[in-house]
Amino acid sequence: MASVPGVGEENASRQGRLERAIAGNVRRLRHDRGLTLAELAARSGVSSAMISKVENASISCSLTTLDRLAETLDVPVTSLFRGADAAREAVFTRAGTGPRITQRGTRVGHEYTLLGALRGPHKRMEAHIVTLTERSEEFPLFQHPGTELLYMLEGEMIYGHGDASYVMRPGDALQLDGEGAHGPRELVQLPIRFLSVVAYGEVGTGQP
Repeated sequence: MASVPGVGEENASRQGRLERAIAGNVRRLRHDRGLTLAELAARSGVSSAMISKVENASISCSLTTLDRLAETLDVPVTSLFRGADAAREAVFTRAGTGPRITQRGTRVGHEYTLLGALRGPHKRMEAHIVTLTERSEEFPLFQHPGTELLYMLEGEMIYGHGDASYVMRPGDALQLDGEGAHGPRELVQLPIRFLSVVAYGEVGTGQP
């Protein structure tokens, strides 16, 4: 059977990553417990030569060997695989560089700055800094899937969610179900700045 180009190399890379992760974890845990190779070998029943190969990532050891090492080091077997996952996504936004975006209800004096958004098969997250500098007679109400966390940074406002109202001052936090209509009801002390973090489920999008 013909091999698929690139698949062999990818599998080899994944296997090598796993071996390196196990090697680093076993070595670190052994050192943390003040054990020599010989001492770990005597306690675990795994030979010093085998442990040396494991710590140098030069062998793919059996689950039985890993189980013995984990039991001796007093950790779950899964902890020996820590760090073997592929790189995870991260978004870094330096101060003042987040894009200003237009959202429903955006107007003069209402500014939304996107701090970052993580998107994956099982999660979606968006974070904004919202700045309000002008009073308005009417405020837009928002509804979206997921959960939203508001953290007050500056100023004072009355924020509504459904029939409830919350007076929010610096340091106050409000976590709410995004499906319920929500938004500022009164701007008490300007300027107002708050952090809005929305975590969505697998489907659907929304705005804070």
